[in-house]
Amino acid sequence: MPATAALVNRLVNLEVFVDFAMLAVIVLAGLVGPLLAYPRRWHVPVVIGPLIMGIILGTTGVSYLDFSDPTFTFLAQIGFGLVMFVAGTQVPVRDGDLRQSLGRGAARAALVGAGSAVLGVVLATVFGTGHAALYAVLMASSSALLILPIISSLNLDGPQVLALLPQVAIADAACIVALPLVIDPPQVGRALRGAVAVILIGASLFVVLSLLERRGYRHRLHHVSEERHFALELRISLMILFSLAAVASGSNVSIMLAGFVFGLAVALVGEP
Repeated sequence: MPATAALVNRLVNLEVFVDFAMLAVIVLAGLVGPLLAYPRRWHVPVVIGPLIMGIILGTTGVSYLDFSDPTFTFLAQIGFGLVMFVAGTQVPVRDGDLRQSLGRGAARAALVGAGSAVLGVVLATVFGTGHAALYAVLMASSSALLILPIISSLNLDGPQVLALLPQVAIADAACIVALPLVIDPPQVGRALRGAVAVILIGASLFVVLSLLERRGYRHRLHHVSEERHFALELRISLMILFSLAAVASGSNVSIMLAGFVFGLAVALVGEP
């Protein structure tokens, strides 16, 4: 019995070591982004470094990171939610010029969506996979997860960039909602209800946050938090984000939608 208990303890300690070692490697891989982006003359976006490291450490490379590992999967879901939250806050929704570009952005997103639908059918027919809808959604996505951090890290601006933002936001929001539908068609009704719930909660958050901002409660909270080092805004933001993520994951909706909707709500109020 003592030998068995000792073996169990070793296995538990080994599992914890592997989890923390994996976490350390992930954080280390994230540092490659700032290292590559530091020389300004290279014009390398911060997001490129982690992408390269992901290829090296993942299935394409040395297979150190197992995408099916539950711990890694959970960390990835948190990462997607956080990055999409940041991406949502970076959409200048309060900019009048952006609102004027909304119609053009929607038209562009619809045009890309139509072209993607045609190409999806072509690819599914040529390769005989039967996944035309999935191909269409993937190609129609504007990848706000990549585009918005690149625009931010390189300080890109101008009318062309401003015209691109509505297209990215509309296309990504639509594709985030559509992706679960094409992956698991029997759950279409549940996923649609979940998406509507997440969007309605996001709209309610905007109303509440706007009220708190106008009445000065957010400023008082910030003052107390800064004075007492409570980090209240961070704690509350994470609580709201994870609550929205819980609603999304419980209704077969991507956590990315939860992060993006919350980010847009914060951007509408005015990022602290």
